[in-house]
Amino acid sequence: MKNRDRLLCAVVSLCMAGNAMAAQKKFPYQQANLPISVRVSDLLSRMTLEEKVGQLRCTLAWNYYDIQGKKVVPSALFEKEVGQEHVGMLWGTYRADPWTRKSLSNGLNPELAAKAGNAMQKYVMEKSRLGIPLFLAEEAPHGHMAIGTTVFPTGFGMAATWSPMLIEAAGKVIAKEIRLQGGHISYGPVLDLSRDPRWSRVEETMGEDPTLSGEIGAAMVRGLGGGNLSNPYATLATLKHFIGYGTTEGGQNGNPTFLGMREIQENFLPPFKRAIDAGALSVMTSYNSLDGIPCTANDYFLKKVLRQDWKFRGFVVSDLYSIDGIWQTHHVAETRQEAGVMALKAGVDVDLGALAYQPLVDACQKKMVDEALIDSAVAQVLRMKFEMGLFEHPYVDPKQATKEVRTAENMDVAYRVAQAAVTLLENKHNTLPLSKTMRVAVVGPNADNDYNQLGDYTAPQAEGNVKTVLDGIRQKIGVGKVEYVKGCGVRDTVDVHIDEAVAAARRADVVVAVVGGSSARDFKTSYKETGAAVSDSKSLSDMDCGEGFDRATLSLLGRQNELLSALRATGKPLVVVYIEGRPLDKTWSAEHADALLTAYYPGQEGGRAIADVLFGDYNPAGRLPVSVPAAVGQLPVYYNKKAPETHNYVEMSARPLYAFGYGLSYTTFKYSNLAVKSMGNQQFEVSFDVTNTGSRDGEEVAQLYLHDEVASTVQPIKQLKHFERAMIKKGETKHFCFVVDQDDLSIVDRNMQHRVEPGRFDVLVGSSSDNILLKGSIEVKE
Repeated sequence: MKNRDRLLCAVVSLCMAGNAMAAQKKFPYQQANLPISVRVSDLLSRMTLEEKVGQLRCTLAWNYYDIQGKKVVPSALFEKEVGQEHVGMLWGTYRADPWTRKSLSNGLNPELAAKAGNAMQKYVMEKSRLGIPLFLAEEAPHGHMAIGTTVFPTGFGMAATWSPMLIEAAGKVIAKEIRLQGGHISYGPVLDLSRDPRWSRVEETMGEDPTLSGEIGAAMVRGLGGGNLSNPYATLATLKHFIGYGTTEGGQNGNPTFLGMREIQENFLPPFKRAIDAGALSVMTSYNSLDGIPCTANDYFLKKVLRQDWKFRGFVVSDLYSIDGIWQTHHVAETRQEAGVMALKAGVDVDLGALAYQPLVDACQKKMVDEALIDSAVAQVLRMKFEMGLFEHPYVDPKQATKEVRTAENMDVAYRVAQAAVTLLENKHNTLPLSKTMRVAVVGPNADNDYNQLGDYTAPQAEGNVKTVLDGIRQKIGVGKVEYVKGCGVRDTVDVHIDEAVAAARRADVVVAVVGGSSARDFKTSYKETGAAVSDSKSLSDMDCGEGFDRATLSLLGRQNELLSALRATGKPLVVVYIEGRPLDKTWSAEHADALLTAYYPGQEGGRAIADVLFGDYNPAGRLPVSVPAAVGQLPVYYNKKAPETHNYVEMSARPLYAFGYGLSYTTFKYSNLAVKSMGNQQFEVSFDVTNTGSRDGEEVAQLYLHDEVASTVQPIKQLKHFERAMIKKGETKHFCFVVDQDDLSIVDRNMQHRVEPGRFDVLVGSSSDNILLKGSIEVKE
């Protein structure tokens, strides 16, 4: 009898489940064959106001799971905030770092990450009223910020490659690793123009120039999927930070920005426009204010520029708690609720942090905001979820994540990017490349520190994941020929062993000193609620860079200068390598070192890449994405300043120590045969030859600049318009050809209109912004 009752119950349950599924299938939004616009409209019509607002809230999600052996389940906090509050987007679910208190011991490896994502999706798909899948947004400026993923050079280093092809390949790796683990949205690339190296986030940017930043950023977006969300390995790329965030007053993170509208149109908006044209479907606002208006409440840029002018079809997300900042930081709203309403009306669709949009239900009921405005923002988010196919395919395969995240092929891409980024600044008397028979003293705080070469927004690394410079040199010439002494820390002035470093130098044939800075977070550092680090006198960690660590000077900290001077005094050849997140002061090394190079933050394969360059297995061709100042008093230093030409200071030249686009090679190149040909319709073909006149194969980065001789508004002395990185074998000649079109020739006139004015343009071709080797001209007619 009991068995029969159990069977009857089972049959009834199956029938009920079948009826439920049949009932669900009748809803248009659940029918994949219908147009997405129909599905969005149908789903919106069925949603309560609370459910709609939930889709606009993106919560901090690293505490949304519990690991139970090999199983991962949603946490009680997840069930409360997602289950009860209808939250539709999560941020940092897989994130691990000291701020989140997630480490190798309690964080998610790729397999567990996939399981966690599946468990959360299963919860909302099966237990929520409408079964709307979650969006999982992940930090990914130079690789997915999660345990067990591939770590690339930071944006600063990526830009130094001057290779869109390589960065597109990196983007493909990053996107696939995120999607395999159940993530959907990638935060990055960072397209803030960096004109003040004191700022703590230079390392994330693509440099100071709109053309280089735009091309490298667009390449990253193409690699991330180019907006084709039906591609199973495409992410929804989020551009950061809109707008003017990298040029704040005093170089302080989040300070006000003072830029004229013409300057913004000419320089700061173009990188974002290129990346959006490449397929970016999300834009993140910035913490700063611009001309008195918080950027998270600036309807001109978020509505007029993005939506009307650029026809942007994605969604806008705030930076973390930047909507709250309208109230708490900028003080242009009296309450958090008022700040939320202000941001929504300005065009911010999603609240990262989720506190400021929580009161929108009440605000709507009080007629502070129209529900139609909420509907419009929700539609933006839902459309992307439909385009990605999440309603039909919300889950991923954990076994695939285990096999295909951080593969040998992926790490090889990181290796090639790191190689391409290394920039040779000095090579006196052909000190480099070094002979593999030499005995080498390796010294310095960054010679054998895993995290110091990875940059901010990096997860904890398992032992052996990161190849340091010491690792690379030992692998290259053998352990027996290498002696290592740290010497000193980046900032610490107590634990110092300079005498031991000097002794090692005296026993060696050559000294490789690896100095610079660090963005390595640790559990001793304090953090703001936004995740930015707090600099204080109590901290003696190496961290001198990374979000929140702004600098007043650019000099090497701690006793690094003392270490270099002591090594120089030994009389042994001195090779100085900078690992850095900003262009630090290099005046001493430029004068005293026999060879000098920077590797930026080169990522997990950086040590191998640097060793390849030091010993000649790779001919360096990295080029500076920023100007390197000779002194802080010169700031701001950037190459494309507007006329007139800068003049010298009483104490020193106004020229930077190293110019934008600069970088040396182990071979030499000759430029010749410049030809400029009109193609009609204000288009011109500019061609020239570059011959490798040295004894080694090598890559050259040919750069084309323009200068508008007379215009209705003041123009830059020169402006990069095109570039190409190409391999040229010794004795061979490469023919370069660029097309200069209306976009290259247009200016922002007195009426704030983009137009091409008739007149003469100087055509400037060279190997850097201050090494112009060929000159010609273009005559533009009406």
